[in-house]
Amino acid sequence: METQTATATQTRSSGENARDRFIRKTRELFAKETDLDKRWNGLRPVLAELLSDPDMIEASKKWPDCVPANGRAENLLFYEDPDYGFAINGLTKGQARQGVAARIHDHAHIYTLYGVIDGHEKVVRYDRLDDRSKPQYAQIKEAENVLCGPGDIDLVKPYEIHTELTVGERTVAVIIRSQKGGDFNQGRYNPETNEYYESLGPRQTPCDMMAK
Repeated sequence: METQTATATQTRSSGENARDRFIRKTRELFAKETDLDKRWNGLRPVLAELLSDPDMIEASKKWPDCVPANGRAENLLFYEDPDYGFAINGLTKGQARQGVAARIHDHAHIYTLYGVIDGHEKVVRYDRLDDRSKPQYAQIKEAENVLCGPGDIDLVKPYEIHTELTVGERTVAVIIRSQKGGDFNQGRYNPETNEYYESLGPRQTPCDMMAK
């Protein structure tokens, strides 16, 4: 406990908040680790530290709800790195999102680390069964369905198929992407009809991550 207090005091005196510390540690990791799978698995404990930071948790309570519009989801944009390209997003799902079916999708070519700060939701993964030879067709099957809560982290690799489902309570998450979304198409899947199509990813709304 004394060590944690000393560390927190040192961080405050240096002017480095939870966001700044996460960015610094992520840049350090990316500078020394070029293997993408090792890089993104190595980022798990760095994100876990961010998710457990009391100041960050308190700030997240004030983040605005993300509202889909014009067929696109919305993410809060906290940071985009000028050198390594990674982006820090927030995703809040309030009352308006409860009971609304989420699209099954992939993130195209990017890596994504998804960490829950508050609330609970189900993370559902899918396997693709067809040989990808037919355009606008994809046969998928549910492979995993896990209830996630505060501190849980999910790594989504390129083209992995998944969705997140609300369970009747507000949820808040931090999302770290290898590239800011919204400027390229992502895959969309309908298991009832086997339809596959692509569309742009989430709209990006700039927001102050640590606003008091």
